[in-house]
Amino acid sequence: MDLDALAAARRQEWARLDELSRTRRPNGEQVDELVTRYRAASADLAEIKTSAGRTTQGDHVSTILARARLKLTGAPENVARLIPRFFALQLPAALYRVRWTTLVIAVVFIAIVAVVGFWVSGDPALVASLGDQAQLESYAQDEFTDYYSENPAAVFAGTVWTNNAWIAAQCVLFGITGIWPVMVLVQNAVGLGTAAAVMLAFGRGDVFVLYILPHGLLEMTSIFVAGAAGLHIFWAWVAPGARSRGEALASAGRSLATVAVGLILALALSGVIEGFVTAQPWPWPVKIGIGAAALAAFLVYMIVVGGRAYRRGETGDLTEYEAGTPTLVAG
Repeated sequence: MDLDALAAARRQEWARLDELSRTRRPNGEQVDELVTRYRAASADLAEIKTSAGRTTQGDHVSTILARARLKLTGAPENVARLIPRFFALQLPAALYRVRWTTLVIAVVFIAIVAVVGFWVSGDPALVASLGDQAQLESYAQDEFTDYYSENPAAVFAGTVWTNNAWIAAQCVLFGITGIWPVMVLVQNAVGLGTAAAVMLAFGRGDVFVLYILPHGLLEMTSIFVAGAAGLHIFWAWVAPGARSRGEALASAGRSLATVAVGLILALALSGVIEGFVTAQPWPWPVKIGIGAAALAAFLVYMIVVGGRAYRRGETGDLTEYEAGTPTLVAG
């Protein structure tokens, strides 16, 4: 079969099919014509693939057919059916994919906090550079703990939730830069280490740990996950493998942007713990236990549920029907 001859003979018919598939509100006659031309083009595509395998002409017809098929059958899917799939498959699979990067970020983050905290607190000159002695003492003795109770619990929980959710979203959405997630994580680590240094300098290190742990276990893990997702998006652009950079970046962006949605919910839970648990006069084992239980639930969802979804072939990306047929690559 002469592909060029076939393409020349069918070019106008394929163009008409493409035109009909782009018509916003086709009438009955146009729909009938669309169906007829769709069948004819499908036969052409089958002949091309049978005779010559994958070709440029075949890809062109396949793209036109995909658009026509969407016009004929592309009724919006029921959102109520999409939500269970998102939480049972797409989101946990996306979280599972970044598990090891999250662990590395967590180790580095904690190391920075520890180094800054102990280094600064052990040098009186560095402590003095942070502010006036009376102000630092007031912070260590009162302001650090008062922060968790000076506003109504609901208001405080909402404030920290929106702030942390915005930080997480930035890490994911600006992850393509490769710099933004690292900058956010380092800034937060240094800031937390500086606060720890002040508390340690005035003998309040235990108070620092006890007030941070209840909500911080889940809150900081969520930020680590956001940073990991952002860096994975960046790496898809740097090392796309056999795919083009655009295809690799699009796939990573679609699949890992779901992480931002999931982290909004996780950070909402940590905000509730910070607002309603951390400042309560309850035994510390109870408060830290609540935070540990929240983190454990998140990790089970990320590793157990996510691992199961990942082994089923989920990546967090859209389905082939939603995202379009991917380009086949070797290796």
